[in-house]
Amino acid sequence: MLNQYETVFILTPVLSEDQMKETVIKYQEYLKEHKAEIVHEEKWGMRKLAYPIQKKSTGFYYLYEYLAEGETIANLEITLKRDERVMRFLTVKLDKHAIAYNEKKRVKAKEAATSEAKK
Repeated sequence: MLNQYETVFILTPVLSEDQMKETVIKYQEYLKEHKAEIVHEEKWGMRKLAYPIQKKSTGFYYLYEYLAEGETIANLEITLKRDERVMRFLTVKLDKHAIAYNEKKRVKAKEAATSEAKK
């Protein structure tokens, strides 16, 4: 049975733009190889951390929302833990309310973007 999950990870800020893109693509391909269906992805960009991690005060944030089996999540988390470019990550299983909220948020963002483009 497939469940919907959301994974946010923070990459170290010392990476170049190309290295960040490469890392993001690596995990995108990992999910696809393990038969996960990516529903949505978001680049949050460089942000200030609430507290220093590995003596760094900023990090590059990225989010994946996807459908996958539980075994895929366990393997993904092991891979994230082993990757020295990833400072932190969090995977959350979404319930029906969170899924509805995320969809509603995406629709609002699309509407705002189209109305902004019309101006």
